Amino acid sequence: MKKPSDAALIGWDIGGAHVKAARIDGGRVSGVVQVACPLWQGLDKLDAAVAEALAALGAAPRHAITMTGEMTDLFDARADGVAGIAQRMRTALAGDISLYAGRAGWAQVDEARVRADVIASANWLATAAWIATRLPQALLADVGSTTSDLIVIDGGVATTSCSDADRLISGELVYAGVVRTPLMALAPAINFKGRRHRLMAEYFATTADVWRLLGELPEHADQYPAADGGAKTVEASARRLARMIGRDLAEGTMEDWRALASAFAEAQLDALVDACRALPGITALASDAPVVCAGAGRFVAAGLARALGRPAVTLGELIADLAPDCADEATTCAPAVAVALLAEGGR
Repeated sequence: MKKPSDAALIGWDIGGAHVKAARIDGGRVSGVVQVACPLWQGLDKLDAAVAEALAALGAAPRHAITMTGEMTDLFDARADGVAGIAQRMRTALAGDISLYAGRAGWAQVDEARVRADVIASANWLATAAWIATRLPQALLADVGSTTSDLIVIDGGVATTSCSDADRLISGELVYAGVVRTPLMALAPAINFKGRRHRLMAEYFATTADVWRLLGELPEHADQYPAADGGAKTVEASARRLARMIGRDLAEGTMEDWRALASAFAEAQLDALVDACRALPGITALASDAPVVCAGAGRFVAAGLARALGRPAVTLGELIADLAPDCADEATTCAPAVAVALLAEGGR
């Protein structure tokens, strides 16, 4: 556990599936942690996740919070979620708390409900706004466990989007992550052994099976049960993929199932490339403007950079003062790090 420090600040990203937290001591990112938090099951899950994060990072006198968890179906409306999460965090944390309110700056816990429209789901904006302090032009590609954020930076954050609804329209939010995304969300059909198969619209498999089968899924990112609650082995992943096209494991070799996994991976990348074509501000980016890769699926973001013919840099590489042992975690937990660094730079 980190020792308490009067200068310490913790940035929090409260998602619907994970809590991410980043500690800053005297301007240095000194610790980062991600904890599974199935928030849709109740606010007690948030309590447990925050306690686990604090046990890893230690106490701090200041906290900066951004969130997306208000979108879970635990809450009847997003404003209820913003207020509920903010109040729960005030109970869990000691010290000063500021809520990231995007372009409107910062808000206090008691303002959460009335300012919910600018607090809700602003974590992507925190990441993009911080990157804009480091690079004049870039494309943020934060590929997480469930979704991907695609945001153009051009002398600032080059979008007028204010909500998830806006970003679903613009293509800046794509439900294509590397762990929890159901495979039926990636494409209506897929090739297997030279034939086109329509996909079963059933929750038989997720992108975790794809990337596990291909050997690219980071173990620390794989924090949720498989779709069938079964084993997280290569063979079990292949069995789940087979079920998506109405087949059994015995109907192909492991090479066949890896080829199917590659087809799903290609479909995911195609979805991201397609979204990038119409992003707000994309046509103004110089050809050498990099893709800033973030999230548990930063390897997918790196593939996107290659597909777009752009250089790639990880978010961790942009942080000036970073403890060597948390570079990977800082890239994975980009919004938590970003909101902490923005708060550290002034409110």
